[in-house]
Amino acid sequence: MASLAPNAVSFAGLPAVGALFTLASNGRLGQHFCSASVVGSTKGDLVVTAAHCVTGRAAGRVAFVPAYRDGSEPFGQFPVTNIVIDAAWSKTADPDDDVAFLVVGSASTGASLQSLTGAERLGFAPASGRQVRAVAYPDSGSSPISCENDLRFFSATQSEFDCGGYTVGTSGGPLLLAGSHSPGVVVGVIGGFEQGGNTPQVSYAARFAQNVKALYWLALSRAGAQS
Repeated sequence: MASLAPNAVSFAGLPAVGALFTLASNGRLGQHFCSASVVGSTKGDLVVTAAHCVTGRAAGRVAFVPAYRDGSEPFGQFPVTNIVIDAAWSKTADPDDDVAFLVVGSASTGASLQSLTGAERLGFAPASGRQVRAVAYPDSGSSPISCENDLRFFSATQSEFDCGGYTVGTSGGPLLLAGSHSPGVVVGVIGGFEQGGNTPQVSYAARFAQNVKALYWLALSRAGAQS
């Protein structure tokens, strides 16, 4: 089936989807290494990505840049202040727990991330066969890519999405229900089985289930504790 899959194309990007970068101690951006998206929160400061993207990284050395494209940072840089990963992932790296939430700081103007970009809503247990759109940032380019195709069940806990072009760097990119307006509904992030897939044509994502819901509530409490 993967051989019949469409290929992703570069596009202008979405406000609530962006790239993760390493962040130097002087505040300068380093290398882009994964993708992420803003999700709704009371404080307006939460981002979702894949857990394997941020495992072993220090919160103060990562930044989220929403709508990044060709060096442009239309909403600025948002340093990550807290990385929230499921304890089960930390112990066993179970692909079903390959989801992380990042708490970020405010913009230089004091505005919250969400107030500038809007935020995706989390969707749980999507039906197989629903059309989704994957938006992500390959390391090999400086622009986001997008592709639509059916979301299929790979297993009881993992989803599969077939579209060409999802190479290194696209991990953590959201799978958005097609047809929903941006911001829309994110039902998974590229990751999970094979940390997102071993070929550019086939991507995987841990299905958002009770474990992700619990992690989201934990992230909300961590965000509130930092206000």
